[in-house]
Amino acid sequence: MQGKIAVEEHFTAPGLEELISRIGWEPADWARVESRLQDVEFRLAEMDRLGIERALLSLGAFGVQEIPERSRAIELASRANEALAGIVADHPARFGGFAALPMQDPLAAAAELERCVTEYGFKGALVNGFSDVDGGGALYYDDARFDPLWERLVALDVPFYLHPRNPHASQRLIYEGRPELLGPTWAFAVETGTHALRLITSGLFDRHPDLTLIIGHQGEFLPFALPRLAQRMSHLKHVRLEKSPTEYLRENFYITTSGNSHTASLIGLLLEVGADRLLFAADYPFEEMADGATWFDSVPISEPDREKIGRMNAVRLFGL
Repeated sequence: MQGKIAVEEHFTAPGLEELISRIGWEPADWARVESRLQDVEFRLAEMDRLGIERALLSLGAFGVQEIPERSRAIELASRANEALAGIVADHPARFGGFAALPMQDPLAAAAELERCVTEYGFKGALVNGFSDVDGGGALYYDDARFDPLWERLVALDVPFYLHPRNPHASQRLIYEGRPELLGPTWAFAVETGTHALRLITSGLFDRHPDLTLIIGHQGEFLPFALPRLAQRMSHLKHVRLEKSPTEYLRENFYITTSGNSHTASLIGLLLEVGADRLLFAADYPFEEMADGATWFDSVPISEPDREKIGRMNAVRLFGL
């Protein structure tokens, strides 16, 4: 398919390499990934070869979320966004941007979001999971302090991409002795899906019904777990939501194909949430761009659905 729009593609810039995690990479493989994070020309050549018209770029994991010092997180988020704005300005027809946000300070995150959307034309924000805070804790975004950020997202009419990271170090006992299960093999999806559930069950989407979130990797297990969860939660009298968790997934979330080129999962998503809520992504360069693109071009779905997922949903959502 020509004209695809890839919505979870990552970058870094000189001086920001410390913000990118090397979890699960052999040194030679990581050197290639790190080079491609900064190589604009090779990225464009691959996009041309694979029929990708535009890519929405974001700072790779774990970004500023791993920086516990609030002032330093604010500074590094600003630097990352300025670097990304330069790349987008050089290639405005090929790239768009998601803002990195210093979620360690919710008001500063809201201000940085507005700056990036209004000054740079960014299409929303991508945040790499919970944020570390001084003292060794973790800040999850169902906290009431984030309401100003959610209000700003709705006012600006842009989405929030909840991207994975590993669980907090204090929460990894189940992975002890099995480091192969950390990172994208398993722990990323469990952590991100659970974080998304915190947002859903907190009543976030009842307070902000027009808020839009994006999750990747064909839904971080959620589409296939929510029916069971919703059925059991219906028996919990202390949980008061206006809709079922599955309805929030269908109405307030978009789900991308990033890094998960699995046909049966995509068919399941079409049945569970419908083609209008799905977006194409390759997760480059942490995954090979060609793997995601060639799979998507040939996956056995209808051509109208391919056009929606590969292009038109992104055009509508991001105002492209």
